[in-house]
Amino acid sequence: MLRLLAKLFKALNSETGAWALAFAFMLGMIMGFTPLWRVHNLVILLIALLFRVNLSAFILSFLVCSGLAFALDPLFHQWGVAVLSAETWQPLWQSLYSSAAWRVVQFHHSITMGSMLFSLALAPLLLVVSYWLVKQYRQRIQARVNQLRVVQLLKASKFWSLYESLRG
Repeated sequence: MLRLLAKLFKALNSETGAWALAFAFMLGMIMGFTPLWRVHNLVILLIALLFRVNLSAFILSFLVCSGLAFALDPLFHQWGVAVLSAETWQPLWQSLYSSAAWRVVQFHHSITMGSMLFSLALAPLLLVVSYWLVKQYRQRIQARVNQLRVVQLLKASKFWSLYESLRG
């Protein structure tokens, strides 16, 4: 875990693009909120690897959102049931369920559908907010953080030596 945090701080303090970090947070959020063993998560992982987003930010976002997903599962279930049981959408769901591909992607499960809708609704907001936060950290907070006594104590610890070894 220390190694993951060290890599994330390295990315925040480096010239890594703010959009790359923001996309990593967004993709990790989508993968974290939705059930893990689904086909769409393989696609998200493939996108993260192909477009070379920061994997430390991706993994950290995935871990945090996976933890939050347990608390949000009742909400995901409600959204999924509402969408899947909507009377006007029934012909669409029935035709999709009759295809093998739809059954493989498992969007007919209420938590999968609800968590995907929640993630897609939250994704643009998280993308913009995380981009803004990375920019604000680099412009305003980074210099102040380095002057804090806690950070100076941290620099004397094993964490900092691990961080420095990753820098080189």
